[in-house]
Amino acid sequence: MASFCPTTPQSLFSTSFQNTSRFPHPTFQPHHSLLSLHSSHFFRKSVGLLWGRNSPTFKIHSSLTDFTVDVAVEEKKLPKGETWSVHKFGGTCVGSSARINNVADVIINDDSERKLVVVSAMSKVTDMMYDLIHKAQSQDKSYISALDAVEEKHTLTALELFDGDDLTTFLANLHQDIRNLKAMLQAMDIAGHATESFTDLVVGHGELWSAQILSYAIKKKGIDCKWMDTREVLIVNPTSADQVDPDYLESERRLNKWYSRNPSKVIIATGFIASTHQNIPTTLKRDGSDFSAAIMGALFRARQVTIWTDVDGVYSADPRKVSDAVILKTLSYREASEMSYFGANVLHPRTISPVIRYGIPVIIRNIFNTSAPGTKVCHPSTTENEDKKILINYVKGFTTIDNLALVNVEGTGMAGVPGTASTIFRAVKEVGANVIMISQASSEHSICFAVPEKEVKAVAEALQSMFQNALYAGRLSQVAVIPNCSILAAVGQKMASTPGVSATLFNALAKANINILAIAQGCSEYNVSVVLKREDSIKALRAVHSRFYNSNTTIAMGIIGPGLIGSTLIDQLRDQAATLKEESNIDLRVMGIMGSKSMLLDDSGIDLVKWSEIREEKGEVTDLEKFVQHVHGNHFIPNTVLVDCTADSGVASHYNDWLRKGIHVITPNKKANSGPLNEYLRLRVLQRQSYTHYFYEATVGAGLPIISTLRGLLETGDKILQIEGIFSGTLSYIFNNFKDGRVFSEVVAEAKEAGYTEPDPRDDLSGTDVARKVIILARESGLKLELSDVPVENLVPEQLASASVQDFLQNLPKFDKEISKRQEEADTAGEVLRYVGVVDVANEKGSVELRRYKKDHPFAQLSGSDNIIAFTTRRYRDQPLIVRGPGAGAQVTAGGVFSDILRLASYLGAPS
Repeated sequence: MASFCPTTPQSLFSTSFQNTSRFPHPTFQPHHSLLSLHSSHFFRKSVGLLWGRNSPTFKIHSSLTDFTVDVAVEEKKLPKGETWSVHKFGGTCVGSSARINNVADVIINDDSERKLVVVSAMSKVTDMMYDLIHKAQSQDKSYISALDAVEEKHTLTALELFDGDDLTTFLANLHQDIRNLKAMLQAMDIAGHATESFTDLVVGHGELWSAQILSYAIKKKGIDCKWMDTREVLIVNPTSADQVDPDYLESERRLNKWYSRNPSKVIIATGFIASTHQNIPTTLKRDGSDFSAAIMGALFRARQVTIWTDVDGVYSADPRKVSDAVILKTLSYREASEMSYFGANVLHPRTISPVIRYGIPVIIRNIFNTSAPGTKVCHPSTTENEDKKILINYVKGFTTIDNLALVNVEGTGMAGVPGTASTIFRAVKEVGANVIMISQASSEHSICFAVPEKEVKAVAEALQSMFQNALYAGRLSQVAVIPNCSILAAVGQKMASTPGVSATLFNALAKANINILAIAQGCSEYNVSVVLKREDSIKALRAVHSRFYNSNTTIAMGIIGPGLIGSTLIDQLRDQAATLKEESNIDLRVMGIMGSKSMLLDDSGIDLVKWSEIREEKGEVTDLEKFVQHVHGNHFIPNTVLVDCTADSGVASHYNDWLRKGIHVITPNKKANSGPLNEYLRLRVLQRQSYTHYFYEATVGAGLPIISTLRGLLETGDKILQIEGIFSGTLSYIFNNFKDGRVFSEVVAEAKEAGYTEPDPRDDLSGTDVARKVIILARESGLKLELSDVPVENLVPEQLASASVQDFLQNLPKFDKEISKRQEEADTAGEVLRYVGVVDVANEKGSVELRRYKKDHPFAQLSGSDNIIAFTTRRYRDQPLIVRGPGAGAQVTAGGVFSDILRLASYLGAPS
């Protein structure tokens, strides 16, 4: 049996070492003895690398007399091609005995003629092995107990899966491996460090053990199989970039040799580990098992490679960040590579390269949901138009990379100077930093690039040193660092050559009020990447995914003022929410409801059926700042709207700040648009300069389309001459019923009793509300008027202006005579009285007054509380454009607000 012992006086290892873990049978064939020698060679090489020149001298004692040599062994030729299917199972898939049994069943149920199975170490084992090395190097003696825990984990798993000679053999080999590992770790402890090769030798044991366990589990089920230590087959060349490149010719030669001695239709192979040409153990680096499977697939010319994981396939975006991400049926090789590079949990970034040459498809499937078909990665010709749900099917997915910093090297002296970029990136290379993305304007005035945040300090210092003279001379103006960045990448086959893709991407980000710091788009037409602030990363991801996938346009809503109009709106939202989500892909989530004294907040959306009771139980004291932060601070929802259903000027004063923060505002509150002119103009400028929306249709005419009609006329080039209308539902009701000998005070009392007036009828009779509507329409028409510029005919007797409501109603009959006289005069002339607001655009003025109209005039034809507005324009000069309908009431006003909410959703990407 091969062994090696130190011959130095102070031997590090008092025991001989045997590596028998790779031999599934206790009775070894001749090549097994050679393999034992080979394994000893691995160990001796690595110890030598650990100790350097002062390493102990090791001798390998081997006797072939222990084995019967059969020189007549018949070599079997490896059959390559379609008969083979390759499966790869990650650590989660083989994380316990039950899961290993499940994997064995999956392999047995695969109807392929021949199967190669690549396995990772059991879940967490690789991390445990690296931790052992860290503790040993740190001279932390707890590595001994930690290694015992590793042994116990595999022992218990084996005891639960198989028995008899197989169990005896495995446990003996495992125990011997643990003894060897303890000696290796002791060497690290003494030396205080370990080389990369020595580390690779240690951590690779996890795959050796899991491969053996799985092979025995399959044998227990009656299927003959062999297991392969891929270090005997897979040969790689280390590169300068902490990577390895497979040597396919040498690997193929060794594979043929291995198979000739181990013919089998089921082979269990170790993932992650390999050897150099010098037979030194190495690895394919972190997450390299996928890469192993792809390489083996190429060596076997397999029909397909299936990567088994714990998700149903490749998602269009990270489902932890985008709840409505969808499984992609297919991806091209290039799309999968791009998504892997930019952080998507798809495949190891290098997995694709070995299979492309032979056109071997890679399928990502869920071991815990074998009914799911998964995602197929293959040549582009088979991927076109299969994902029917995609709005623009050239965009397949969106990924993000976080924890980056943007470095910007800028200066007029850079333009046209050869070698500047080369110098910049030479400095970056010297500090070992990884450049994730580069963006440069054609003017060459600046170059910016993204690097991992943990590396940016070294990069900035290197550039400052490299360009010290240029900075001092002014040829370079700055080397600036923008921290806390993320990259959002949109990936899709030939999407850059499809008109409108980039525009749609940037438009979605703009509408979510997200600023782009840098852009990169390669001529490969597979990727558009943008750099943005890290706090915007999830919000941006949801915004673009929603736009391209026609998925739910989700809006976080905060409703301020759950009074008559606000509570009615909540009821309408409750009744319509399910229909909107199902039929229009609009997901309206009310995250907060705030009254004057208490407010209700919820992170996922308030139950609109029981909101009032919940507020009574869980409500908290009203705090407007906290309310806004809660509704807007949810980065999982890209769009936020605050709906102000109050008549409060204090709430309206915050609109400007909310719009600047990217919060949309919808309101029936007239105070902002009829308040000080300069504040109104600031709002409108802000609205026009950003993608933040401010809708206020219900401020004039409740649910009637007054504002939108006026804007439509102006935007199509018409010229407004005059707007005249009955804008108050209360005063419309009063004057529609002030006839046939009835007295004014009686009709007012009736209107109050019916609920048409404000609690204090003087708020209606004063005409102030109508004046505000006149100001709003005047300003929409381009007039710069203040509220004080509009003369108002006040119907409240001056003597009753300061009386209580009760006194006002009791004393109002004393003043009926004067207004009754005016009504009688109008009636005698065949006319009626109507309380109207007028915007005289031609003369740049407005007014609110009681006017007389002929009985055949449209204003005389009203009934109930209807409003009517007449637009006299250049196009509608002889016959004004009339808008008529209910202009008051909670239902129609709330409906007008609801309509604005849906209009906002349409602007944000919902289907129209």
